[in-house]
Amino acid sequence: MAKPRTSFICQNCGAVASRWQGKCEACNEWNTLVEEAPSAGIGALAARGARKGRVFALEGLTGESKPAPRLLSGMAELDRVTGGGFVPGSVLLIGGEPGIGKSTLLIQACAALARRGERVVYISGEEAAAQVRLRAERLGLCDAPVELAAETSVEDIIATLSAGRRPALVVIDSIQTMWTETAEATPGTVTQVRCAAQALIRYAKLSGACVILVGHVTKDGQIAGPRVVEHMVDAVASFEGDGAHHFRILRNVKNRFGPTDEIGVFEMTGAGLSEVANPSALFLAGRDGSAPGAAVFAGMEGTRPVLVEIQALVAPSALGTPRRAVVGWDPNRLSMLVAVLETHGRVRLGQHDIYLNVAGGVKISEPAADLAAAAALVSSLTGAVLPHDTVFFGEVGLSGAIRPAPHANPRLKEAAKLGFARAAAPPGPQEGEAGGKIAGIAQRPVRHIGEVIADIAALGRGGVAPRARAAS
Repeated sequence: MAKPRTSFICQNCGAVASRWQGKCEACNEWNTLVEEAPSAGIGALAARGARKGRVFALEGLTGESKPAPRLLSGMAELDRVTGGGFVPGSVLLIGGEPGIGKSTLLIQACAALARRGERVVYISGEEAAAQVRLRAERLGLCDAPVELAAETSVEDIIATLSAGRRPALVVIDSIQTMWTETAEATPGTVTQVRCAAQALIRYAKLSGACVILVGHVTKDGQIAGPRVVEHMVDAVASFEGDGAHHFRILRNVKNRFGPTDEIGVFEMTGAGLSEVANPSALFLAGRDGSAPGAAVFAGMEGTRPVLVEIQALVAPSALGTPRRAVVGWDPNRLSMLVAVLETHGRVRLGQHDIYLNVAGGVKISEPAADLAAAAALVSSLTGAVLPHDTVFFGEVGLSGAIRPAPHANPRLKEAAKLGFARAAAPPGPQEGEAGGKIAGIAQRPVRHIGEVIADIAALGRGGVAPRARAAS
């Protein structure tokens, strides 16, 4: 019988190589290839021969489809991200940086469910049970009947969960510490993570319990381990935040039972994570309306409108290559925006250092932030202070034209609720050229980046922008 050949698997991307080499050819990472033996189960199955398949019934697209039942966690922001609550039999993967508050959030959700009479099990593979108990004491959750254990064997975990009453929620913290006997690899490797996740997903589907897997992240912010785990689970959420700020954002990346790109906002306090019902007011708190280089962007996160402040600082550079520093936005998009401003707006930024920051540590990926970023850059360069009651949104094209952004009415309604009176944005197909009152706020229709630059230049000369005067 031929000896099974070992393979080398990249611990960063999961690529398989036949021999060891210093750099993975798939992801270009160094020293990530680890030798792993093939699974014994696969060879045994091949020796016995695969069984014949069975014939199953096929269904059509027509028919009655009932919505999935929901299990409310008691935390409105968490239920928003999951699409209305946990679905029995589903698997949720939550990733985040160390110390961001993943365990704190989950222990609070477990306590809320346990106090309502549901059976909740928290399995910790990184901390001892006493450490988790100490965290619960600090949060004031010791009275919650949460079942706790410190274990890393997947077979022992599934046997324990199957012995008693079916749990409503099971938290595995974290999946990188779990190991299963079906894989002959070190815990934390790609093979072990994949096999352990597959066994826990199978248990969730057969038992009907909701399973939450906590995942580590790499230095690039991606969930560590094979990407196939993200395809296997039903929902993927990312817990984001900056250690220098007191709020955290739970962002939905994938959800088979609800909308994606939803966010839940939490504030880190001494008593744990508290929910933030109005995140726009939190992100705009402490805003200085008398300083140039600051524009308020009316953005959308899933179905929720969120207002954030984009700050820009343009300063003359003494370097041969001016510096471009971006926090909370795509650096490539800033480079494109600077090129458009220089080409179509005749704004000379080539000899200036540019620093762009999204206040509060929020990360923005929406193209509609182009107009707000451009307004902040021109405002900082000219020294003109933008009107404190104006919001900006719109996508800037390479030709300088400003394209309409979707969901304009929710953006405008959120801005009007927070006291903003005007909005600089491209008109939608149904709004025409004149602008006017839309969703309780006066809109300044702009179609080209040159119009925005002219308005800001008029403000810098001490005058009133012509479009702002017309809208008022």
